Amino acid sequence: MESQKQHPKRFSFEFFPAKTPAGQEKLLTTAKRLAEYKPDFFSVTYGAAGSTRDRTKETVLAITKATQVDTAPHLSCIGANKEEIAELLSDYKEHQIKRIVALRGDMPSGMGLASGELRYANELVSFIRETTQQQFILEVAAYPEIHPQAPNAEKDLENFKRKVDAGANAAITQYFYNADSYFYFVERCEKMGITIPITPGIMPITNYTKLARFSDACGAELPRWIRKQLEAYGDDITSIRQFGEDVITRLCERLMDAGAPGIHFYTLNQADPSLAVWNNLDLSNRR
Repeated sequence: MESQKQHPKRFSFEFFPAKTPAGQEKLLTTAKRLAEYKPDFFSVTYGAAGSTRDRTKETVLAITKATQVDTAPHLSCIGANKEEIAELLSDYKEHQIKRIVALRGDMPSGMGLASGELRYANELVSFIRETTQQQFILEVAAYPEIHPQAPNAEKDLENFKRKVDAGANAAITQYFYNADSYFYFVERCEKMGITIPITPGIMPITNYTKLARFSDACGAELPRWIRKQLEAYGDDITSIRQFGEDVITRLCERLMDAGAPGIHFYTLNQADPSLAVWNNLDLSNRR
């Protein structure tokens, strides 16, 4: 963790594009509220094969205008050609967007890896650097518990290093609830000479059914003791949220005390769960 301790602390919040005008208004209200805490940046997700491309761009521009917070669009290469990506990069440059989260992206069912001219995130990072040089700060994904489609841990780490070598400035991890998986991943990165900040991605716990389904789909481990406790609460939303707040607060405290370079909150477009943890740990004074 030594290389991570040297980086300035950075705190960020992630949103997904709303599907309706009412949802968009609610999202902007959430973003304005979170902006009061002076995060380093916001990010906005990008649907499988670019399915929310236009809504992602509209959301990024709307949040930037409403909050004046650096807002980073996710950009994935699956299902897109270089011309489309270059056009989007030019658009973001024109709107003075400073940061991009560069990803391979999820594939809709039935779509093969060959779809699109760029197949992997490292190729997307290289293309962005070739096209725009140092115009953007590039964030990439990291997987402390190993990418669900990686053949093994070593290959996954090699793939991560390719993204770093291609020009990534920083990384955000898939969410996890086992701090040791993060510490071990960072130690292995340091041994490979990777020194960019690797910010833990944190998913607040508010709904057991959705969390279990999402965790199973994306390969994030939901520890048995957490599953069993959440199952025991049944439909008791208040107890689930209180338990979730306690678990996430302790996790973040351990990460920060060990030298993690910040926290990236997967908000699910809600302010309260993330802010509860933020206030419990007084993150405003941990920079």
